[in-house]
Formats: sequence, C-alpha cells, structure tokens
Amino acid sequence: MPIKRSVLRARIENAGEVIGSLWPLRTFNAANPLAGFEDQPFDQAVDRARKLFGGRPYPRPATFRQAWENGEINPALLTRRLEAHGITDPPAALLERMAADDPPGDTSPADEPLDRLMTKWLAAFLDQGQADWPMPNREEGFYAAWRSVAPYDHDGPPVDSPSDLPPTLLDAFENVLTAYPEGQWESIFVQHLAALPGWVGFIKWRAQQDDHPWQAAYPISLADYLAVRLTLAKRMGRAIAPDDAEELPANGTTRPRLPALWLRAWEESYRRRLLDDLSAAADASGADEDDERPAAQMVFCIDVRSEVLRRHLEATGPYQTFGYAGFFGVPMQHERYDGVRVKSCPPIVNPRHRIAERPAPDRETQAATYDGWRRWGEAGRSLVKTLKHNVAAAFGFVEGSGGLFGAALAARTLLPSALFRATEAADARVPGPDHFCAPTVDRVPEADAEGPLPVGLSPEAKVTYAEAAFRLMGWTDTFAPVVVFTGHGCQTPNNPYKASLDCGACAGNPGGPNARVLAAICNDPDVREALRERGIDIPDDTTFVAGQHNTTTDEVTLFADPDEVEGASDTIRRLQADLETAQAETAAERVEHFRADRPDAPVDEVQRRAADWAETRPEWGLAGNAAFIVAPRRLTRDLNLNGRCFLHAYDWRSDAEGTALENIMTGPMVVGEWINTQYYFSTVDNAAYGSGSKVTQNVEGKVGVVQGNGGDLMSGLPLQSLRTDDVHVQHRPLRLLTLIQAPVGRVDAILERQNTLAQLLDNEWMALAVMDPEQDNTILRYRPGGEWTPDAAESAAPASAAG
Repeated sequence: MPIKRSVLRARIENAGEVIGSLWPLRTFNAANPLAGFEDQPFDQAVDRARKLFGGRPYPRPATFRQAWENGEINPALLTRRLEAHGITDPPAALLERMAADDPPGDTSPADEPLDRLMTKWLAAFLDQGQADWPMPNREEGFYAAWRSVAPYDHDGPPVDSPSDLPPTLLDAFENVLTAYPEGQWESIFVQHLAALPGWVGFIKWRAQQDDHPWQAAYPISLADYLAVRLTLAKRMGRAIAPDDAEELPANGTTRPRLPALWLRAWEESYRRRLLDDLSAAADASGADEDDERPAAQMVFCIDVRSEVLRRHLEATGPYQTFGYAGFFGVPMQHERYDGVRVKSCPPIVNPRHRIAERPAPDRETQAATYDGWRRWGEAGRSLVKTLKHNVAAAFGFVEGSGGLFGAALAARTLLPSALFRATEAADARVPGPDHFCAPTVDRVPEADAEGPLPVGLSPEAKVTYAEAAFRLMGWTDTFAPVVVFTGHGCQTPNNPYKASLDCGACAGNPGGPNARVLAAICNDPDVREALRERGIDIPDDTTFVAGQHNTTTDEVTLFADPDEVEGASDTIRRLQADLETAQAETAAERVEHFRADRPDAPVDEVQRRAADWAETRPEWGLAGNAAFIVAPRRLTRDLNLNGRCFLHAYDWRSDAEGTALENIMTGPMVVGEWINTQYYFSTVDNAAYGSGSKVTQNVEGKVGVVQGNGGDLMSGLPLQSLRTDDVHVQHRPLRLLTLIQAPVGRVDAILERQNTLAQLLDNEWMALAVMDPEQDNTILRYRPGGEWTPDAAESAAPASAAG
C-alpha cells in the first residue's frame, strides 16, 4: 500500500521535535539542546534524553564536591532535602557513594559505520565554501545528489548504478517502511535522527530558513536525511527499528536520585543568598530614587558581562546605567560597509528593515583613505591565495616566502601584546567604518529592490522603536545631558566560537550597529516631538551617543568625537576617562578568574588574550549565569552580583497594563533560559551536549566544528569556555532564577496568557520569584501548578520533583 505524503511528513515532523535546532558558527546562538523535551518535567526529560543521546543529566560528583568545599551549598538546606527522601548519611559519605557509582569520563560519541558514512556525505553536501571541490549535483537536493554519486563511494555498500537505488524520496521510504506498521514509523525516525543530533539539528535549522542562500541553492530536509540513512541502513544490514529493550519510556523514574537532590540544594543555596541580598537592598533603597540629574546615562545589554562594568563605572561618578536587550529593540538586517548583510536581532525575531552603513557626508575623505588601504590588502590576499593554490607556483612560493611567514607566525605566537598595540596604532592611523560611517536610518525606497527588506525606517517605525525602548526600561523622565546606547562585541582571533561571545540578541554579531540606529532615532527632532506627545519628554540639551563594549578587554568605544558634540564635549571627555578607570577595575576582577600570569597588569593581560591566536580562553563569555533580574537599577546598584545576573531595567509604576513586562518575560527572559540551559548541559556532559576541547576541534564546511577529522557536528560550548582546568568548573551548572519586581497579580495574569512560559516554570526548567512592591516588597516564589508561596516557606520546602 503506497505511503501517503501527508502522513509521512507529519511523522517526520513529530520525530524531529526531539532534536533542537543548531545554528551555524557564523550566527551561533545559545539554545537548549533538549528544547524538544521542555513539555516534560525536568527530571523526566533529562532521563529520557539520557536514553536517547547518552548524555549525563546532572553534574558530576566532582563538581558537587567542588561546590561543597567552596561553601556554595548550604548544609542545612542540603540536609532538609536529603531527609525529605529518607537519606540521613553525612554529605562526605554521599559524595563518595556518588563518585563510586559514577561512570568515568563524559559520554563517548558513537562510532557506527553507518554514522561515519552519513557524516561524510553530510559534510560534503552542507559545505558552505570551505571545500575546493564541492559535491556535484547539490542543487537537486541531498537525496538526489547522494544517489548520483553513491556508485563511486567505496566506503559504503556496493552500488553499480544510481538506478539500483530508489529514484525518489517517497520511493526510498516505501522501500524501507513497508515492512513496518505505521505506528512504528515515528520511533524509527527518532532513533535515526538522534544518532547524529548535531548534523540533524543543523539540517532542521537550515530547512526553516526560507531566505537562506545556501538552502535556496542546495536544499535539504529531515526527509532527505532519513531517506539516505534508511536506504544505507537497509543495504548495510543495520537495524532499522529500535529494539523493544531500547524503546524510550514515556515518563522518567520516580526513585530519588542523589545528584538531583544535590543540584536542588545547590540551586536553593545560591537563590537564598541572592534573594536575601535583594530583599535587604529593597529595604535600604526606599521607595524613591534620587531625583538629581546624572552626568551621563548608559544603556548596556542585559548580558551578565555588563554587570561588572556597570558596577565599576557607577563607582567612578554620577552615572546611571540601564539594562536592555542588546539589539535595542530594532529588528534589522545590518548591511556592513563591505556589503555583507547579517541578521542583527534575536533568533526568535525576523528582521523587518535593512540598515546600511554609508560614509557620513563629512567623512568621505576618511572613507577614501580606508578604501585605498583595503584595496591593497585585498590584492595582496588574492595574490597569496593564487600562489598557494597554483600547481606551478606553489613550491617556489613556499620556498621564497617561508622566512616571512615564519617571522609572522613567531610574532603572533610570542608577541601577542605587541601585536595588539600595533593593531590599535594602525586603526588609529586609518580609522575603520565605525569611525566614518553612519546608518541609513531614513527610508530609501529606491534601494528596496536590492533585497526583500525595506531600507531604512519610516517616521512611524522610528517613534515606535524609541518609545518601546523607554517603556520597556520604565524610563520616561530624568534624561542626562549625554545618553549612551552601548552595544557589545568581542575581540578574539582564530576562534570558531567568536559569535558565541558577541551579542546573542544580535544573532551572534556585535551590537554596535543597533546602538547607532537607536541613538540616531532619538536625536531626530521629529521623533522627540512625537515622544513628548506620548509622555516621554527628552530635554533639548540631551544628546544620544552610540558606543560598543569590547567584552574581551572591557574597553568601551564611543562613536562620537567630543569636539563635535555641541554642549557635551566636557561630559563626554570625562565619561571616556571614567570608562578607562572602570575598564581597569573590571579587568582586575576578571583576571582573577583566569589565574593569569600578570595579575598586576590586568588591562595588559586582557589585551594579550584579545590578540593571542593560541588563547583558548579569551574571555569567559556568559559562564556563571544563574539569575535574571527584572527591576529598576536602584535595587541592584549597591550589590556585587559577580557577573552572574542578567539585568533588565523595568519600573512597574510606568507599566500599568503590564505590556512591557509581558514583552520582557516572553522575549529576553526566554532567551535567558536558552543561554542558561546550554551552559548547563555543556557543563554536565560536554561530549554529548558541548563541543569538547578547542585543541582538537576542526571546522567543518564553515558551518560547525567536529572533534578530530570527522563525526557529528558538536552542538554546544567548548570545555575551555566552562572550566578553568580539567578539575575546576568556572560555570556553575544551576538552572536560571528570574526575579521580577512587580505586583504578583500582574505576573500571574501574564502566565495565564502565556502557556509556553508557564510550562517552562511548571516543568522546572527555570524558577521564578516576584518581589511585590504592593506588599511591602515581599518575595513570593512560583511553585509548579501556579501556586505562589512566601519566600521563607519555599526555602524550607522539600524538593517537589527530585526523583
């Protein structure tokens, strides 16, 4: 009986839900590798994922021991949780027991002949320009392309001619699935998709990108993958359907697990300390904020790395800082000066505008100078590439240029600090596009034909984005003479994971362009007038400036010449000096975590890391993230949060309808959970959910990394982004706690409307607490099922789903 396409498609889509999407390296975005399991309670989900992917569900005993010995786990909290499950042994004995029961090492990737064959062909088909000899016939799709070259594959089962293989996708499925009842198809698909979750995750992501140029040119889908794999499996005599013994349980085990109990005690210990500090800060701050006008205000990304710099900047003078998602609310595609177009908004948001960088009218001379040097550079690189790849010239080129390249190699390896200073000097002599370009904020209808997105912003869109920014931050009055929107990006050479250190809210790109767009919008007199009519009165003497925070060196660059900012020159110069002071203090704090060789010169050390092509830890990224705080800055200003908290500005008093809060909870808060879970799983089992050591990684097809010379795409973070060494973890694998300062009824109403968000909380993928200002800032904790309990009662309660 023929297979119905609609039935087959539905079964494949259902099976594909267990695999999370994997973004390519260029636009690396943090995501929960178990996103397809978020409809299940956490403990059941990780147990099911363990059976599917082989990944460890909880931290290793050695990690718990480290936290215990460092005093990170409150003994009383741990004892209560253990006793609630009838466990009375002392913690030291329990650590020994867990260590004895723990299998050595992380999950070992499977080495199946079928997997090896599939990864070879997937790497060839999905290559995005790395291979000199690309796979033929890719424009016909993965199954058709593979079928055409299968006769030449000596690693696989013998195929004399393409006609020996089913001619179409549907024929391929019929050739295999007719021996199995329809009710079994989905479990078959799940088994084969889960065998290579990295490649499958990338296929799933790419198949959803309708405008992706590589997908448009060389289409692939989960059906393509399954058709090839099932055809090969049958011809190789490999198992098609999972054994009954391997079938996945619908629910996790209910017996208590020591690691789950220890994890909850560790999480509660951190949350207890944080909430106590926030409660004390609320009592100390009082109801009203100082009405004195600050010298300058800076809006940073909510990124945990910004917390450290904000704290040190505020200590230098009368400055006020805010936290806002780093794309600054502008869903745009950024067209760089070199013509390259990149997405510059969150992965869950589609760009609505194209913003191009063009030379400012008074900067055309700088642009001409830069263009001249760029042409020389491109010509030199083109010549070198031609000589390297030309058969006749290659040997002579190597002999003649060996000394030059050897000297450059030695300099990059032995003198990274000098290289950093030389690069800075060169940039000062020939400023780049950041210094002479301005964003095309105004509508340019005649340029719309160059792409699917409108170029620039309409007057209505400008006002909408400006108002949304201030409303979401709860900031409608008291504007300083200088307001800086500060995007962020990193600086690191020879690092495939650079995008993971850039702005996640900008799809793994720097956030400076978005900051420049919002600054330009807010400097527009017509926008200010419209905002004034909507209750946001920006003084005439307020100037908006854009900047970018280099998270590797903690230097902040302001895209403004003080001499050209009327009425604010002295303020900007003072701010630049204070930012340098804050950079030094921030670098000193961060260097301690690196165990650096030169802690007496922290700025030099972070600059060295930014230029050293052999540095596996240029910075820690978002390692350590554990909480998301949605509240006015006055609540956290006097606290040292140790770079572990996302900070989103919000004032409940200016959001009577709760619209701004709902946008925060369904946007940045959810992205925070993605980041947190990726760091969690990459830490607890790096082989299954991370990407292993950077030292043995290789880039595959410009889309991802593999360990060694092939295999599955690695989906998460490298070991060096999570550990200080082979023993000590830098990232504490704790699930995210969100604290919102707002009336609990407002939060509850949002959860009633947002079922997906409530599901994350009910299934304990993250936790939520509310500091209710209408109840004297009492802290209430959300418990699965929608119940709110006072904070003290929550801290004393036993684990509800620990086993």
